[in-house]
Amino acid sequence: MNKIKFTAICCVLALVLINVVMLTITSADEPPGQIGYGRGGRMQGGSVSKHGDEPIQPIPISFDWDSAKIELGKILFFEPRLSKSGWITCNSCHNLSTGGADNLPTSIGHKWTLGPINSPTVLNAKFNLAQFWDGRAKDLKEQAKGPVANPMEMASNHDFAVEVLQSIPEYVQWFKELYKDEKITIDNVADAIAAFEETLTTPNSRFDSWLNGYDDKISEAERQGYDLFKDKGCVTCHNGFGVGGNSFQKFGIAKPYDKDTQTLGRYNVTKNEKDKYVFKVPLLRNIALTAPYFHDASTWSLREAVTIMAGYQLGVTLTDDETDKIVAFLKTLTGDQPSIIFPTLPPSNENTPKPNRN
Repeated sequence: MNKIKFTAICCVLALVLINVVMLTITSADEPPGQIGYGRGGRMQGGSVSKHGDEPIQPIPISFDWDSAKIELGKILFFEPRLSKSGWITCNSCHNLSTGGADNLPTSIGHKWTLGPINSPTVLNAKFNLAQFWDGRAKDLKEQAKGPVANPMEMASNHDFAVEVLQSIPEYVQWFKELYKDEKITIDNVADAIAAFEETLTTPNSRFDSWLNGYDDKISEAERQGYDLFKDKGCVTCHNGFGVGGNSFQKFGIAKPYDKDTQTLGRYNVTKNEKDKYVFKVPLLRNIALTAPYFHDASTWSLREAVTIMAGYQLGVTLTDDETDKIVAFLKTLTGDQPSIIFPTLPPSNENTPKPNRN
Protein backbone atom coordinates (compact mmCIF):
# COMPACT_ATOMS: atom_id res chain seq x y z
CA MET A 1 0.00 0.00 0.00
CA ASN A 2 2.82 2.39 0.91
CA LYS A 3 4.60 1.50 -2.34
CA ILE A 4 1.44 2.30 -4.34
CA LYS A 5 0.99 5.59 -2.45
CA PHE A 6 4.63 6.54 -3.02
CA THR A 7 4.35 5.76 -6.75
CA ALA A 8 1.17 7.88 -7.04
CA ILE A 9 2.82 10.84 -5.31
CA CYS A 10 5.82 10.59 -7.64
CA CYS A 11 3.51 10.60 -10.67
CA VAL A 12 1.65 13.66 -9.45
CA LEU A 13 4.91 15.53 -8.80
CA ALA A 14 6.16 14.59 -12.26
CA LEU A 15 2.98 15.93 -13.88
CA VAL A 16 3.27 19.19 -11.95
CA LEU A 17 6.89 19.57 -13.01
CA ILE A 18 6.01 18.94 -16.68
CA ASN A 19 3.19 21.52 -16.56
CA VAL A 20 5.48 24.15 -15.03
CA VAL A 21 8.11 23.56 -17.72
CA MET A 22 5.47 23.70 -20.49
CA LEU A 23 4.01 26.96 -19.15
CA THR A 24 7.48 28.49 -19.02
CA ILE A 25 8.20 27.48 -22.62
CA THR A 26 4.79 28.76 -23.80
CA SER A 27 5.28 32.11 -22.05
CA ALA A 28 8.70 32.52 -23.61
CA ASP A 29 7.26 31.88 -27.08
CA GLU A 30 4.28 34.21 -26.74
CA PRO A 31 4.49 37.69 -28.33
CA PRO A 32 4.38 40.75 -26.07
CA GLY A 33 0.92 41.61 -24.75
CA GLN A 34 -0.95 44.78 -25.65
CA ILE A 35 -0.71 47.39 -22.92
CA GLY A 36 -3.71 49.63 -22.43
CA TYR A 37 -5.20 52.07 -20.00
CA GLY A 38 -8.56 53.59 -19.21
CA ARG A 39 -10.19 56.17 -17.00
CA GLY A 40 -10.31 53.60 -14.21
CA GLY A 41 -6.58 53.10 -14.42
CA ARG A 42 -6.67 49.35 -15.06
CA MET A 43 -4.00 48.10 -17.43
CA GLN A 44 -3.70 45.00 -19.53
CA GLY A 45 -0.08 44.11 -18.97
CA GLY A 46 2.53 42.49 -21.15
CA SER A 47 6.24 42.28 -21.71
CA VAL A 48 8.15 45.22 -23.16
CA SER A 49 8.83 45.11 -26.91
CA LYS A 50 12.33 45.52 -28.31
CA HIS A 51 10.90 48.57 -30.15
CA GLY A 52 9.73 50.13 -26.90
CA ASP A 53 12.11 53.10 -27.13
CA GLU A 54 10.87 54.31 -30.52
CA PRO A 55 9.64 57.96 -30.70
CA ILE A 56 6.23 56.70 -31.86
CA GLN A 57 4.19 54.69 -29.36
CA PRO A 58 1.41 52.20 -30.12
CA ILE A 59 -2.10 53.43 -29.36
CA PRO A 60 -3.20 51.98 -26.01
CA ILE A 61 -6.41 50.01 -25.83
CA SER A 62 -8.64 51.86 -23.38
CA PHE A 63 -11.44 50.48 -21.27
CA ASP A 64 -13.25 51.22 -18.00
CA TRP A 65 -15.11 54.10 -19.65
CA ASP A 66 -18.31 55.66 -18.32
CA SER A 67 -20.58 53.74 -20.67
CA ALA A 68 -23.72 55.79 -19.95
CA LYS A 69 -21.96 59.07 -20.70
CA ILE A 70 -20.41 57.64 -23.86
CA GLU A 71 -23.77 56.42 -25.12
CA LEU A 72 -25.35 59.84 -24.54
CA GLY A 73 -22.36 61.50 -26.22
CA LYS A 74 -22.73 59.22 -29.23
CA ILE A 75 -26.39 60.12 -29.58
CA LEU A 76 -25.51 63.83 -29.42
CA PHE A 77 -22.69 63.35 -31.94
CA PHE A 78 -25.35 62.23 -34.44
CA GLU A 79 -28.01 64.73 -33.29
CA PRO A 80 -28.93 67.13 -36.17
CA ARG A 81 -31.24 69.21 -33.97
CA LEU A 82 -28.18 70.79 -32.35
CA SER A 83 -27.94 72.75 -35.61
CA LYS A 84 -30.21 75.61 -36.65
CA SER A 85 -31.39 73.77 -39.76
CA GLY A 86 -31.97 70.49 -37.97
CA TRP A 87 -29.71 68.86 -40.56
CA ILE A 88 -26.02 69.21 -39.63
CA THR A 89 -24.40 66.93 -37.05
CA CYS A 90 -20.91 66.53 -35.61
CA ASN A 91 -20.59 63.57 -37.96
CA SER A 92 -21.24 65.81 -40.97
CA CYS A 93 -17.74 67.25 -40.79
CA HIS A 94 -16.11 64.41 -38.84
CA ASN A 95 -17.55 61.44 -40.66
CA LEU A 96 -16.72 58.21 -38.84
CA SER A 97 -17.19 56.32 -42.11
CA THR A 98 -14.37 58.24 -43.81
CA GLY A 99 -11.50 58.42 -41.32
CA GLY A 100 -13.18 60.92 -38.99
CA ALA A 101 -13.03 63.72 -41.57
CA ASP A 102 -15.28 64.74 -44.47
CA ASN A 103 -12.76 64.37 -47.32
CA LEU A 104 -13.57 67.87 -48.57
CA PRO A 105 -11.24 70.86 -48.96
CA THR A 106 -13.43 72.71 -46.45
CA SER A 107 -16.60 71.58 -44.70
CA ILE A 108 -20.10 72.56 -45.81
CA GLY A 109 -22.04 74.43 -43.14
CA HIS A 110 -25.39 76.16 -42.73
CA LYS A 111 -27.00 77.19 -46.05
CA TRP A 112 -24.12 75.51 -47.92
CA THR A 113 -21.57 77.93 -46.49
CA LEU A 114 -18.02 76.74 -47.16
CA GLY A 115 -15.74 76.79 -44.13
CA PRO A 116 -12.40 78.63 -44.14
CA ILE A 117 -10.14 75.66 -43.34
CA ASN A 118 -9.82 71.92 -43.84
CA SER A 119 -11.62 69.87 -41.18
CA PRO A 120 -9.19 67.74 -39.14
CA THR A 121 -10.03 64.17 -38.19
CA VAL A 122 -11.78 63.45 -34.90
CA LEU A 123 -10.11 60.03 -34.69
CA ASN A 124 -7.39 59.98 -32.02
CA ALA A 125 -8.11 63.66 -31.30
CA LYS A 126 -7.72 62.90 -27.59
CA PHE A 127 -3.95 62.83 -28.26
CA ASN A 128 -3.89 66.47 -29.42
CA LEU A 129 -2.41 69.03 -27.03
CA ALA A 130 -5.29 71.33 -28.08
CA GLN A 131 -8.10 71.31 -30.63
CA PHE A 132 -8.57 73.13 -33.97
CA TRP A 133 -5.67 74.00 -36.26
CA ASP A 134 -4.91 77.11 -34.23
CA GLY A 135 -5.35 75.38 -30.86
CA ARG A 136 -8.04 77.79 -29.67
CA ALA A 137 -9.86 75.05 -27.73
CA LYS A 138 -7.88 73.55 -24.87
CA ASP A 139 -9.66 70.18 -25.01
CA LEU A 140 -12.41 68.15 -26.69
CA LYS A 141 -15.09 69.51 -24.36
CA GLU A 142 -14.30 73.09 -25.27
CA GLN A 143 -14.08 72.18 -28.94
CA ALA A 144 -17.52 70.53 -28.90
CA LYS A 145 -19.17 73.85 -28.01
CA GLY A 146 -17.67 75.71 -30.96
CA PRO A 147 -19.46 74.35 -34.06
CA VAL A 148 -22.93 74.60 -32.49
CA ALA A 149 -22.73 78.40 -32.28
CA ASN A 150 -20.52 79.02 -35.32
CA PRO A 151 -22.62 80.80 -38.01
CA MET A 152 -20.63 79.04 -40.74
CA GLU A 153 -21.16 75.60 -39.25
CA MET A 154 -24.26 74.58 -37.26
CA ALA A 155 -25.35 78.22 -37.00
CA SER A 156 -27.37 77.74 -33.82
CA ASN A 157 -26.57 79.11 -30.37
CA HIS A 158 -26.04 77.39 -27.06
CA ASP A 159 -29.32 78.52 -25.50
CA PHE A 160 -31.39 77.35 -28.48
CA ALA A 161 -29.60 74.00 -28.69
CA VAL A 162 -30.27 73.40 -25.00
CA GLU A 163 -33.91 74.47 -25.43
CA VAL A 164 -34.35 71.85 -28.14
CA LEU A 165 -32.91 69.09 -25.97
CA GLN A 166 -34.85 70.27 -22.91
CA SER A 167 -38.11 69.89 -24.85
CA ILE A 168 -37.52 66.16 -25.40
CA PRO A 169 -38.38 64.05 -22.31
CA GLU A 170 -35.86 61.32 -23.11
CA TYR A 171 -32.98 63.81 -23.10
CA VAL A 172 -34.20 65.37 -19.86
CA GLN A 173 -34.25 61.93 -18.23
CA TRP A 174 -30.84 60.89 -19.56
CA PHE A 175 -29.14 64.10 -18.47
CA LYS A 176 -30.83 63.95 -15.07
CA GLU A 177 -29.64 60.39 -14.50
CA LEU A 178 -26.11 61.19 -15.59
CA TYR A 179 -25.54 64.71 -14.27
CA LYS A 180 -28.08 64.82 -11.41
CA ASP A 181 -29.60 68.04 -12.70
CA GLU A 182 -33.12 68.84 -13.88
CA LYS A 183 -31.75 71.40 -16.32
CA ILE A 184 -29.64 70.50 -19.34
CA THR A 185 -26.58 72.74 -19.76
CA ILE A 186 -24.29 73.28 -22.73
CA ASP A 187 -21.36 72.29 -20.51
CA ASN A 188 -22.91 68.88 -19.91
CA VAL A 189 -23.79 68.51 -23.59
CA ALA A 190 -20.17 69.19 -24.52
CA ASP A 191 -18.91 66.92 -21.74
CA ALA A 192 -20.91 63.98 -23.05
CA ILE A 193 -19.83 64.55 -26.67
CA ALA A 194 -16.19 64.79 -25.56
CA ALA A 195 -16.49 61.54 -23.59
CA PHE A 196 -17.68 59.78 -26.75
CA GLU A 197 -14.96 61.37 -28.88
CA GLU A 198 -12.28 60.19 -26.44
CA THR A 199 -13.19 56.61 -27.34
CA LEU A 200 -12.59 57.21 -31.06
CA THR A 201 -9.07 55.83 -31.18
CA THR A 202 -7.68 53.50 -33.84
CA PRO A 203 -5.37 50.90 -32.28
CA ASN A 204 -3.87 47.79 -33.87
CA SER A 205 -2.38 49.35 -36.99
CA ARG A 206 0.24 47.23 -38.70
CA PHE A 207 2.88 49.65 -37.46
CA ASP A 208 1.60 49.30 -33.89
CA SER A 209 1.98 45.54 -34.28
CA TRP A 210 5.58 46.09 -35.37
CA LEU A 211 6.15 48.36 -32.36
CA ASN A 212 4.76 45.58 -30.17
CA GLY A 213 7.31 43.11 -31.51
CA TYR A 214 5.59 41.55 -34.54
CA ASP A 215 8.38 42.21 -37.03
CA ASP A 216 6.61 40.51 -39.93
CA LYS A 217 3.67 42.95 -39.88
CA ILE A 218 5.47 45.52 -42.04
CA SER A 219 7.52 44.96 -45.16
CA GLU A 220 11.18 45.79 -45.60
CA ALA A 221 10.29 48.81 -47.77
CA GLU A 222 7.87 50.07 -45.11
CA ARG A 223 10.50 49.66 -42.40
CA GLN A 224 12.99 51.55 -44.56
CA GLY A 225 10.35 54.24 -44.96
CA TYR A 226 10.14 54.55 -41.17
CA ASP A 227 13.93 54.80 -40.96
CA LEU A 228 13.83 57.61 -43.53
CA PHE A 229 10.98 59.25 -41.60
CA LYS A 230 13.31 59.40 -38.61
CA ASP A 231 16.57 60.16 -40.43
CA LYS A 232 15.13 63.05 -42.47
CA GLY A 233 13.67 64.66 -39.34
CA CYS A 234 9.91 64.09 -39.83
CA VAL A 235 9.68 62.39 -36.46
CA THR A 236 10.82 65.56 -34.68
CA CYS A 237 7.24 66.84 -34.94
CA HIS A 238 5.34 63.66 -35.76
CA ASN A 239 5.80 61.41 -32.75
CA GLY A 240 3.95 60.01 -29.74
CA PHE A 241 0.66 58.08 -29.77
CA GLY A 242 -0.92 60.22 -32.49
CA VAL A 243 2.23 60.58 -34.63
CA GLY A 244 1.71 64.32 -34.24
CA GLY A 245 -0.73 66.59 -32.47
CA ASN A 246 1.52 67.37 -29.52
CA SER A 247 3.15 70.62 -30.64
CA PHE A 248 2.64 73.82 -32.64
CA GLN A 249 4.96 74.51 -35.57
CA LYS A 250 5.33 77.15 -38.24
CA PHE A 251 4.32 75.98 -41.71
CA GLY A 252 7.30 77.10 -43.74
CA ILE A 253 10.36 76.63 -41.55
CA ALA A 254 12.93 75.96 -44.27
CA LYS A 255 11.31 78.40 -46.71
CA PRO A 256 8.16 80.55 -46.60
CA TYR A 257 4.99 78.64 -47.40
CA ASP A 258 3.61 80.47 -50.44
CA LYS A 259 0.53 78.36 -51.17
CA ASP A 260 -1.55 80.11 -48.48
CA THR A 261 -0.54 83.47 -47.00
CA GLN A 262 -4.00 84.42 -45.72
CA THR A 263 -4.58 81.83 -42.99
CA LEU A 264 -2.62 83.11 -39.99
CA GLY A 265 -3.03 80.12 -37.70
CA ARG A 266 -2.18 80.51 -34.04
CA TYR A 267 -1.68 84.27 -34.45
CA ASN A 268 -5.48 84.60 -34.39
CA VAL A 269 -5.42 83.25 -30.83
CA THR A 270 -2.30 84.87 -29.36
CA LYS A 271 -1.93 88.03 -31.52
CA ASN A 272 1.79 87.39 -31.23
CA GLU A 273 3.70 88.15 -34.42
CA LYS A 274 5.87 85.07 -34.08
CA ASP A 275 2.74 82.89 -34.21
CA LYS A 276 1.83 83.85 -37.76
CA TYR A 277 1.48 80.71 -39.92
CA VAL A 278 1.92 78.50 -36.84
CA PHE A 279 -0.44 75.52 -36.67
CA LYS A 280 -1.00 72.49 -34.51
CA VAL A 281 0.96 69.62 -36.02
CA PRO A 282 -1.64 67.26 -37.52
CA LEU A 283 -1.98 63.64 -36.50
CA LEU A 284 -0.67 61.17 -39.05
CA ARG A 285 -2.71 58.23 -37.81
CA ASN A 286 -4.98 57.00 -40.65
CA ILE A 287 -3.45 59.65 -42.93
CA ALA A 288 -4.16 57.49 -45.98
CA LEU A 289 -7.90 57.96 -45.30
CA THR A 290 -8.07 61.73 -44.76
CA ALA A 291 -7.20 63.51 -48.02
CA PRO A 292 -7.05 66.36 -48.91
CA TYR A 293 -4.06 67.39 -46.83
CA PHE A 294 -2.89 70.41 -44.83
CA HIS A 295 -4.98 73.22 -43.37
CA ASP A 296 -5.50 74.64 -46.87
CA ALA A 297 -6.23 71.27 -48.53
CA SER A 298 -3.64 72.14 -51.14
CA THR A 299 -3.06 68.55 -52.27
CA TRP A 300 -5.05 65.32 -52.54
CA SER A 301 -1.91 63.25 -53.02
CA LEU A 302 -0.16 61.76 -49.99
CA ARG A 303 2.97 61.46 -52.07
CA GLU A 304 2.89 65.17 -52.92
CA ALA A 305 2.18 66.01 -49.29
CA VAL A 306 5.37 64.21 -48.25
CA THR A 307 7.33 66.12 -50.89
CA ILE A 308 5.88 69.46 -49.76
CA MET A 309 6.70 68.78 -46.13
CA ALA A 310 10.25 67.76 -46.97
CA GLY A 311 10.85 70.96 -48.92
CA TYR A 312 9.07 73.55 -46.77
CA GLN A 313 9.71 72.10 -43.32
CA LEU A 314 13.00 70.23 -43.61
CA GLY A 315 14.69 71.91 -46.58
CA VAL A 316 15.46 68.59 -48.26
CA THR A 317 14.62 67.09 -51.63
CA LEU A 318 13.61 63.46 -51.51
CA THR A 319 14.31 60.99 -54.28
CA ASP A 320 11.35 59.19 -55.80
CA ASP A 321 12.39 56.01 -54.00
CA GLU A 322 12.63 57.77 -50.64
CA THR A 323 9.23 59.36 -51.12
CA ASP A 324 7.64 56.04 -52.07
CA LYS A 325 9.07 54.34 -48.99
CA ILE A 326 7.91 57.08 -46.61
CA VAL A 327 4.43 56.91 -48.13
CA ALA A 328 4.49 53.13 -47.71
CA PHE A 329 5.34 53.60 -44.03
CA LEU A 330 2.57 56.17 -43.55
CA LYS A 331 0.02 53.70 -44.89
CA THR A 332 0.92 51.27 -42.08
CA LEU A 333 -0.52 53.81 -39.59
CA THR A 334 -4.13 52.97 -40.50
CA GLY A 335 -5.65 51.26 -37.48
CA ASP A 336 -8.93 49.64 -36.50
CA GLN A 337 -11.73 52.08 -37.29
CA PRO A 338 -14.41 52.66 -34.63
CA SER A 339 -17.32 50.26 -35.00
CA ILE A 340 -20.40 52.38 -34.37
CA ILE A 341 -24.02 51.23 -34.22
CA PHE A 342 -26.00 54.19 -35.51
CA PRO A 343 -28.14 55.51 -32.63
CA THR A 344 -31.91 55.89 -32.70
CA LEU A 345 -32.73 59.47 -31.69
CA PRO A 346 -35.70 60.37 -29.48
CA PRO A 347 -38.49 62.05 -31.46
CA SER A 348 -39.38 65.73 -31.39
CA ASN A 349 -42.79 66.82 -30.15
CA GLU A 350 -45.11 69.83 -30.35
CA ASN A 351 -42.96 71.67 -27.78
CA THR A 352 -39.69 71.19 -29.66
CA PRO A 353 -38.47 74.36 -31.44
CA LYS A 354 -38.74 73.96 -35.17
CA PRO A 355 -35.72 73.85 -37.50
CA ASN A 356 -34.85 77.01 -39.37
CA ARG A 357 -33.16 76.86 -42.75
CA ASN A 358 -32.85 80.63 -43.11
